[in-house]
Amino acid sequence: MTDEADNFLFILSDQHTRDVMSCMGHPSVRTPNLDALAARGTLFRNGYCNSPLCVPSRASLATGRFVHQIGNWDNCKPYRGEVASWAHRLNSAGIRTDSIGKLHYHSSEDPNGFAQEHLPMHVMEGTGILQTICRDPIPPLRKYRRILIASGTGEASSYTDYDSRIVDAAVEWLRDAGESSEGPFALFVSLTCPHPPFNPPTEFRDLYAPADVDLPEAHGMGDRPLHPGLEDFRTFFDVRDELPEDDLRRIVAAYHAMVTFTDHNVGRVLEALEASGLGARTRVLYTSDHGESLGRKGLFGKGNMYEESVGVPMILAGRGVPEGQVCDTPVQLVDVYPTMLDAFGLEARDDGNDLPGTSLLQIANGAAPDRMILAEQHSAGARSAVFMLRDTRFKYVHYVGGYPPQLFDLEADPLERIDLAADPAHADTLARLEAALASLVDADAVDRLVKDDQAERIAAAGGYEAVVARGTPGYSPAPGETPVFG
Repeated sequence: MTDEADNFLFILSDQHTRDVMSCMGHPSVRTPNLDALAARGTLFRNGYCNSPLCVPSRASLATGRFVHQIGNWDNCKPYRGEVASWAHRLNSAGIRTDSIGKLHYHSSEDPNGFAQEHLPMHVMEGTGILQTICRDPIPPLRKYRRILIASGTGEASSYTDYDSRIVDAAVEWLRDAGESSEGPFALFVSLTCPHPPFNPPTEFRDLYAPADVDLPEAHGMGDRPLHPGLEDFRTFFDVRDELPEDDLRRIVAAYHAMVTFTDHNVGRVLEALEASGLGARTRVLYTSDHGESLGRKGLFGKGNMYEESVGVPMILAGRGVPEGQVCDTPVQLVDVYPTMLDAFGLEARDDGNDLPGTSLLQIANGAAPDRMILAEQHSAGARSAVFMLRDTRFKYVHYVGGYPPQLFDLEADPLERIDLAADPAHADTLARLEAALASLVDADAVDRLVKDDQAERIAAAGGYEAVVARGTPGYSPAPGETPVFG
């Protein structure tokens, strides 16, 4: 199917939930560049991350392995290059593989696999925000709430400025590639938006009037699900209450504007690719590291296992990819590694037998219609480990530590309003998915391992009280930005 002469452009955004695109049916969000990419390629309707949190998701994406297989299970245990990534594999095969923008690894001093990292962003101070691994009791992120409530009220943020610099560098990189006679390349362009703070540039904010946006589904106290695991996430993000309608509308409008700003940046990169003369010989993949709850079901941020948090956009275009196709087969970020190998005609057998993904090029052409998707969460509001398993129809959520499981029929109930876990009519389905999860991972053993590891890091930082007293900056600072704790 593949040819070594093709290039690969991989664009990753941060915190873009999959249904906030017009090509996914959103009634008002403007994403013309992503829509055009989907029109000339395949839109995967059911894309998932393998951990709804930045650092573990990106480590899993890099290595093509589940989080529990590699040990990068929280935002303070970043990737250090110790497990081979798709970038390592491509560079070792003589394919120039560069990154531009956010990586959220440990450091550029580590062997991360890229030939060159341009404008890299890594975890704060090499350790990340340690409060996110404090889990008993769960300390609220007070700074996060203040940043959330301020959405749409300030000037463009350090993240929007950083993304503009990333895109400028990508445009220049692609122009130089078009003028070069070197062999094939893989370019990873990684943006920080639409991650909060939700303060888009004015020209994008003005596209969305708060009065015109729809309110988040099931946000109200009388309508939201009251599972104890969800209350933990609400505690962590410090938004347990029902926000006033004016605040909700402004937050949603600001996020929509951030998505359109991200779409604009994707468009700039794709335009540069065409201007380079390499468009016809370059496959393009767009996805995100995780989603954003945006007030739905009374939740904000990420971390939980609802579709808006764990679901990500996934669009693939280029030679060998069916045009204008919408694929319903569930896909996941660990599929990117085998996709990269497939795109350059490399064999997967050299990477061991524990790569759980399947090439998106193959899936777009009909492979693996019946498959399981696995996601896991070990911090940032998860008191104990949370695992999600999704087949072609049902989603099972397993909470280590005694919380009741959840079960949703995504075909009949795509908004996940009806938890079927206690319904006797679905006992067989629940048992089947419980057994399937147990065949993939020893959830209790992983939970113990993670908690012991996190306890050691908290102790090394002075203990729980010292870590919580320091506070957080609310988000990882962009390169050159001084974090302000609170």
